Amino acid sequence: MTVIFVEPGFPTNQREFARALHAVGARVTGIGERPADWLDDELKGWLSGYEQVSSVTDEAALGSAVRRVQAREWVDRIEATVEAHVMVTAKVREACSIPGTSVRTAYLCRDKVAMKQALREAGIPCAASAAIASRAEARNFAAEIGFPLILKPLDAAGAAGIHRVDDRDQLDRVLGEFDDGSVIAIEEFVAGHEGFFDTLTVDGRIAHDFITHYYPNVLEAMRTRWISPQMVATNRMDAPDYAELRELGRRANEALGIDVSATHMEWFFGPKGLRFSEIGCRPPGVGQWDVYCAANEFDLYREWALAVTQGRVEHRPSRRYACGMIALRPDRDGRVAGYEGVDEIFQRYGDCVVSSHFPNPGTPTQSVEAGYMANAWMRVRHPDYDTLRGILNTIGETVQVRAQ
Repeated sequence: MTVIFVEPGFPTNQREFARALHAVGARVTGIGERPADWLDDELKGWLSGYEQVSSVTDEAALGSAVRRVQAREWVDRIEATVEAHVMVTAKVREACSIPGTSVRTAYLCRDKVAMKQALREAGIPCAASAAIASRAEARNFAAEIGFPLILKPLDAAGAAGIHRVDDRDQLDRVLGEFDDGSVIAIEEFVAGHEGFFDTLTVDGRIAHDFITHYYPNVLEAMRTRWISPQMVATNRMDAPDYAELRELGRRANEALGIDVSATHMEWFFGPKGLRFSEIGCRPPGVGQWDVYCAANEFDLYREWALAVTQGRVEHRPSRRYACGMIALRPDRDGRVAGYEGVDEIFQRYGDCVVSSHFPNPGTPTQSVEAGYMANAWMRVRHPDYDTLRGILNTIGETVQVRAQ
């Protein structure tokens, strides 16, 4: 089987998808923006071919590259696992008559307003929302729904470009940050605890699923420097409190027409009950699949590759560990000067640490808004979820990233 994989070299964990496809016997042709010479020898060894394009989000460029590959050999699949690549890949996939995620599904997983409408029609609870192109439309929505509200680009990913507004004056100010005439999403602010539900779906059925909690919620985490935010995957998947979430996740996949794909579903649970926020037809970001691999003692990338190439999975997750990552922010912008408390943490919890990243002194710092993996971070696992939460809290209180 020949599989085209979009952008195998960046971000870093993209190489794991290429590795897994090669490991299950697929011929893998990469399409990416970097010259082939820039790929390391290991990655090159997993690829049977490579096409460079100016931009993998340029439909014409990507389509031309796919047709060049088709002129050489039969192509069975073309896969993309980055949010920004999913829609253009779906369009090229249909234009080139290659099976896989449809344009309709990709659209519903990208356009936040259309997504929520499809979910509501399927009886899946989510925030009230609308697409707006003027201040008048925004004010009318606010008058009907009330404050606070969330404004975001229609194709927002993660916390990028998202604003919370609490009154009309703030609404007007935030609207001024968007281009005149642009269509944006406005939606009800849903209070409550936030997390995400991730799946690997095969033939429209969930083959693997995982639940992760945010501490604190994303908007607060991405706006507040002193917080060391956590994302913690539970190993208590069979707990009764998760039954509704898992069932609604199954129904969401059906409503959006997801066939063979990874999915990423953001949710809130609060005074209004369970609400779905956003659903992506791709894996989660920030290397979260590496967390799931460590927690469950299996290779989720290989499971995905088997699903794509053979329509099946092979192993069951062990659920032996809860596993989480904690982001460690520098105390100011500048360059990393050093770290405090790291040796103490490794002495106390070294057997629980599965991976970590501490940029060398002198490395420029990244802004808080740049994300969970922009600066230092650690991934930690433990068989007991509550004990793990305590360890992560201790790390956040102990490790200091000094900048100058």
